[in-house]
Amino acid sequence: MAKLKTNAGAKKRFTLTGTGKIKRKHAYHSHILTKKTKKQKRNLDHFALIHKVDEPRLKELLVM
Repeated sequence: MAKLKTNAGAKKRFTLTGTGKIKRKHAYHSHILTKKTKKQKRNLDHFALIHKVDEPRLKELLVM
């Protein structure tokens, strides 16, 4: 049987934490930043965790 491939799009967007949770970046922080407030941009700067419901689906894409 062939090796399973990691989904390239998921590989670029998500990272695993030490405890096995999946980290993601916030959207809306890449362009058109002039009209956003400092507070908005600061809050978008942090990483967030994927919701538990979505974890099994994403772990399949990341092939662990």
